[in-house]
Amino acid sequence: MQEFFSRIGISDFSRWSAPAITAVRIAVIVAVALIVIGVLQRLIRAFRIRIAERMGDLDAAKRAETLGRVFRYLIAVVVGAIALMLVLGELGISLAPVLGAAGVAGLAVGFGAQSLVKDYFSGFFILFEDQIRKGDVVKIADIGGFVEDITLRYVRLRDYDGNVHYISNGLITTVTNMSRGFAQSVIEVGIAYREDIDEAFEVMRKTAAEMRADAVFGPKLLEDLEIAGVERWDDSAVTLRCRFKVVPLEQWAVRREYLKRLKKAFDAHGIEIPYPHLTVYAGVGKDGTAPSLPLRVEAVAKD
Repeated sequence: MQEFFSRIGISDFSRWSAPAITAVRIAVIVAVALIVIGVLQRLIRAFRIRIAERMGDLDAAKRAETLGRVFRYLIAVVVGAIALMLVLGELGISLAPVLGAAGVAGLAVGFGAQSLVKDYFSGFFILFEDQIRKGDVVKIADIGGFVEDITLRYVRLRDYDGNVHYISNGLITTVTNMSRGFAQSVIEVGIAYREDIDEAFEVMRKTAAEMRADAVFGPKLLEDLEIAGVERWDDSAVTLRCRFKVVPLEQWAVRREYLKRLKKAFDAHGIEIPYPHLTVYAGVGKDGTAPSLPLRVEAVAKD
C-alpha cells in the first residue's frame, strides 16, 4: 500500500496516523469493488446485447435479458461479500471467529430460513430450465398475469386489473406459460336448434377467411380456422367449437374480433343466436291424462 501511494506522488504516507491509513485503505477497497462491479455488469450487459443481436430471436433475447439481470445481481453480491471481508480485515477483525460464529448462527438461522433457501433454489431452476422469462404471460400459484420481473427469490406479476403480485419462487409448483411458440384461440358459438349446422360452419369459415385477408389480423393468424364440430347440446342452443392457431399473446384479441365479425355474419345470413328459453312440462296424472295449463291473454284496450 505504501509503494502504491508513493507511485502516485504521496511520498509522506508513512507520516499519516494509523486511523487515517486504515480509512484510506478501506476507501480504496470500496472504490475498487464498485469499479469491478460496474465493469463486470457492463460486460455482461454488452455480451447479452451481442448474443441477442446475433440470434435475432425475440424469445432468446428475452431469456438473455432475464439471465443477464440475475448474473449482474450475483456479481454485486459476490464482489460485495469479498470487499466486506477485506474491510473487516483492515479493521483488525479476525475472519476466523466471524466465519465460525456465522457457521453456528447459519445452522440456527437455516431452520428458520428454509423457505428462503427454497425460494432461491426454485428460482435458480426456473431460470436454468427457462420456464419463465420477463415479458411472458403466465399463470402460477393460481394467479395469472404479465411477468414484470423475475429474480432468484420471487416473480412479480401484474394482472389484467393492474394489480401487482409478488410470488415467492418456493410457492411455484406448476407454471402455465401462454407466451411460447404459438397459442390457440378457442371459440365456442351457440346457434338455435332449428338452424342448419353445415350452413353455420360455412359462414364461420368464410368469416375466418376474411380475417386472414385482413391487414391487421392476418399476420396474427398462423393457420386457417380449425372447426372441431358440435361440442354439446345446451338447453337453448347447439354449441359449436373452433379454434385459431395464432401468434403468442394474440389469442384474446383474435377471439374478440372473430366473435364480433361472426355476429354480423350470422345476422346477415339469418342464423339465430338464441336467448335461453324453457319448455314447461306440467306432468302426467296416474290415469294417463295430463292437466292443461291455463293460458289467458287479456287484451288491454287503449283509451
